[in-house]
Amino acid sequence: MELNKLKDIIRSSGAVGAGGAGFPTYAKLDPRATTIILNCAECEPLLKLHRQVMEHYAREILTALQFVADAVKAEEVIIAIKPSYKSAVEAINAEIGEFPGFRIGFLPEVYPAGDEVVATYEVTGKVVPAGKLPIDVGVTVFNVETMLNVYNAVTSGMPVVDKYITVTGAVKNPVTLKVPVGIAFSELIRLAGGAAIENTENYVLISGGPMTGALASPADVVTKTTNAVLVLPEEHYVVLKKKCNPSVEMKRAMASCCQCRMCTDLCPRFLLGHPIEPNAFMRSASSGVTSDVTPYLNTYFCCSCGLCEMYSCFQSLSPRSLMDKCKAELRKNCVPAPKVETAPVNPQRSGRYVPTSRLLSRLKLSEYNNPAPLSDTLVGANRVKLMLRQHVGVPALPVVAEGQAVARGQMVARVDDTKLGCPVHSPIDGTVKRITEQYILIEK
Repeated sequence: MELNKLKDIIRSSGAVGAGGAGFPTYAKLDPRATTIILNCAECEPLLKLHRQVMEHYAREILTALQFVADAVKAEEVIIAIKPSYKSAVEAINAEIGEFPGFRIGFLPEVYPAGDEVVATYEVTGKVVPAGKLPIDVGVTVFNVETMLNVYNAVTSGMPVVDKYITVTGAVKNPVTLKVPVGIAFSELIRLAGGAAIENTENYVLISGGPMTGALASPADVVTKTTNAVLVLPEEHYVVLKKKCNPSVEMKRAMASCCQCRMCTDLCPRFLLGHPIEPNAFMRSASSGVTSDVTPYLNTYFCCSCGLCEMYSCFQSLSPRSLMDKCKAELRKNCVPAPKVETAPVNPQRSGRYVPTSRLLSRLKLSEYNNPAPLSDTLVGANRVKLMLRQHVGVPALPVVAEGQAVARGQMVARVDDTKLGCPVHSPIDGTVKRITEQYILIEK
């Protein structure tokens, strides 16, 4: 299929990166790409959905990758996956022979193997320069579910209205569900049997994985980028880390950071030659040093994987949270990222991997690492709340009115073709009950 035609189809479908920040998929179709990578790393502990979707829809996903590879004239397609995902690997092997130029690239069983810069190096040997994207070395990385959405858009015209979600942690029946976009988290917890803790009111929700996910409310809703909802006791280590107060964490750093360098020595981006050194930032920030602003500016190169504060630091300090705050202030004040050189890959890199099994233990999550079998029956919903910003770019603007009847798959908000963004479609037949600047509420 011709590139611009495929872009138009994907844009109209509302497809975005289903496993990350939500970058519009059509905008990642770039003729500079010589290699396409499918990221099936399941980077975060406890999440199951990528390998499960791959196992059930291998042929459809490989077909979508073929659409993309043909459109951009890529030379090869690599399925980046961990060897332990045996059922998914078997499903791929059963189909891959019919797709010339496709191969499997095995990833190490470590965190964060799913970081696109890390995954690119692991399966191609190419280093993405600091501050750049994989496309700058001729690589484009797509998520598993994103490619399934592309397949549906091309073959049946179905826009993105449903999402696979792993619901796990302290729930009675961990499960991966297929749900309408816009369904409330509280309904997902109910479908997983409810919270499995002594006092069922004393639990906390995390939207996403334990490392990079954010604290959430039962009233929050599924978006196109929601991968998981975790239920944890309110006193759990992961919850307490996510509730940290940056002001308090800075004082703790001032009192106890001993400059052991463990945060830097295990940093996945530092090991690939990027100039991010959490220990240098902690030293400067905690002592108020401003004569050299390099450690502050270099926070732009932090990928916020959370390894430094969730695993590496024996004092349980919070480099990632403090660097995130620093980055936010730099952007707020329009301070540009510095132009830097990328150092050679650290020769000790492979010896500094963080095994996923060890990470689970350190986070006190091993007891929650249970199967979450995929239920492919679409969950029904009587009410959906569709956020207008579910993607990188400008928010979508409503094209419906309150009181209007809408059908499943109908566009209810769109973005001007000249701007980066994606439309939003109704996942149910219903009536528009409310429209605000943030969302559209639809009820059956």
